[in-house]
Amino acid sequence: MAIHEECGVIGVYDPAGDCARTAYYGLYALQHRGQEACGIAAINHRELSFHKDVGLVGEVFDQRTLEELNGAMAVGHVRYSTAGGARRENAQPLTLKYVKGTLALAHNGNLPHADEVRTKFEYQGAIFQTTSDSELIAYAIAQARLRCPSVEEAVCRALEGLRGAWSLIVMSPRKLVAARDPWGFRPLCMGRRGKAVVFASESCALDAVGAKFERDLDPGEIVVVEDGVVRTVQRPEDAKGHLCIFEYIYFARPDSTICGQSVHQARRLAGRFLAAEHPVEADVVIGVPDSGLDAAMGYAEASGIPYGVGLVKNRYIGRTFITPGQRSREQAVRIKLGPLRSCVEGKRVVMIDDSIVRGTTSRQIVALLREAGATEIHLRSSAPPFVSPCWFGTDIPSKEELIACRYSVEEIRQQIGADSLGFLSLGALHKIAPNAACGFCDGCFTESYPI
Repeated sequence: MAIHEECGVIGVYDPAGDCARTAYYGLYALQHRGQEACGIAAINHRELSFHKDVGLVGEVFDQRTLEELNGAMAVGHVRYSTAGGARRENAQPLTLKYVKGTLALAHNGNLPHADEVRTKFEYQGAIFQTTSDSELIAYAIAQARLRCPSVEEAVCRALEGLRGAWSLIVMSPRKLVAARDPWGFRPLCMGRRGKAVVFASESCALDAVGAKFERDLDPGEIVVVEDGVVRTVQRPEDAKGHLCIFEYIYFARPDSTICGQSVHQARRLAGRFLAAEHPVEADVVIGVPDSGLDAAMGYAEASGIPYGVGLVKNRYIGRTFITPGQRSREQAVRIKLGPLRSCVEGKRVVMIDDSIVRGTTSRQIVALLREAGATEIHLRSSAPPFVSPCWFGTDIPSKEELIACRYSVEEIRQQIGADSLGFLSLGALHKIAPNAACGFCDGCFTESYPI
């Protein structure tokens, strides 16, 4: 699997004044959504302070930094670059000072027309400090605020002129504003802990900070928190939306619930459907850590083949370890994943992975299992074949790099070196989240996009 996560956002209002620490723990829970950079901005007595840098949450923050940041409101962000590149200046939250005061913004998503918007703003005199499309949103809000009586109205006005994906948290000296795009591509939920209000990309972050999940924000909804009072300033009538279905397959943590659907249960269902669609005689079912594990459990349950731990993941290697070049990538796979010989030696193995993108990682894992003594390897993907890139914040490569755009299933099997290969069908894909109160975007599998 070579697709990178999106970003993770958190926003905290807490009159007790321990917001930065709460945001810090929430970002730890969202670390899986981005490992390149992170940051926290806070408001204390209406003064904005922030700290952000390249690196993991535990590397960027320490006790002293958090104590200096603490205040009544905070926004946090973990980043994987989908637009703008992995440069230090693109770390979020973005902060700006303008004629109306200060703003801090954390954004998960992508604007597919960012170049067009940037050119328009530049011809209006805008000077940008980053290459991130998130700065375009910040500028649009600041520009709209000059003509609007409140920051929440400025957010409404600014977002009306944009198209794309955003789960957004904006902080002014007095207010915290959370917003989702009208198509609902990216998740965003709200919870409470006493008088504190917390917004986060996933419910697992609420659990981590002791906040009780209250609800998901609807697509197109904009919510403002002022002096502890929560009110919706915009909620479209048609709020079903098109959540990225890959949240259930790969992005989200298994202990999260998104739009009413348990991520763990969705992945187990995907595995059960795989067992029905692509049965095989085998001795053990294993999953590729981490998001392939739940699907492997589902496959084992439905097939009656015992579940085993066949691959062990090195938990101490971040994405920054991976270096360019084929030899380096192969070495990275060997260090990140180790086969458990006692589980696979002399056995026919069903290996479940969340998806197959370029095929190079799958080929290397198959080779590792053969070295460990597996007699047969039957690869199953809990996602359909990728046939198109994503325009809304997922780092899916161009068609030229997608193996399913260049080869048939049988040819892919031969290249990877597996004894058999099966992908989840599109029909089954839309059945893995039966409790989800939302529609889905599956454009990377169908080339059909909501916008």
